[in-house]
Amino acid sequence: MTPIERVSGRAIPFGAKNVDTDIIIPARWLKTISREGLGAGAFETVRAEPGNVFDDPEYAGAPILIAGDNFGCGSSREHAAWALNDLGITAVIAPSFSDIFASNAFKNGILTVELPQGAIDRLMGVALHDPIHIDLDTQTVTTPFQGRFTFAIDPFRKACLMQGLDEIGLTLARADAISAYEAKVSAERPWLVPTVA
Repeated sequence: MTPIERVSGRAIPFGAKNVDTDIIIPARWLKTISREGLGAGAFETVRAEPGNVFDDPEYAGAPILIAGDNFGCGSSREHAAWALNDLGITAVIAPSFSDIFASNAFKNGILTVELPQGAIDRLMGVALHDPIHIDLDTQTVTTPFQGRFTFAIDPFRKACLMQGLDEIGLTLARADAISAYEAKVSAERPWLVPTVA
């Protein structure tokens, strides 16, 4: 996973509420086990509408998505996080997230930032023309107009995101302790160690 310390740039001012995972990535895209290429199907039904914000060249490559309340509700498909990653989204700002989506986003290196609706409204206005900056270390979202919003985040998730550690990375970080434990078990209980014939 790529470490996240700061996310800066244009933000897609989507703002829709109750966006479920089927809107993020429709079911027909779930036949793959690859994380690559899902960005093409991200928000497919929304992108079918003329003048949608996702296909506006103004927001091409934007690393931030601003959404409404209850983002990521619906089924537990991890493909939703994969699709956002493939679309280039590193952070999603919303008033609230589905627990399962927030967990999947975290495990896939996407920062979810919860802010009150008033802050979302202000950021939606800023996103129309100017960049937004998220600093994970100080847990702040700032704008060029002195707007400053603080957000809470679980300390464990914050540390993992800042260090770029997913579940495999966390396990590998404990490789010495795991090896020491296995050596101890092998010495104390040799009958548990598989033998090669």
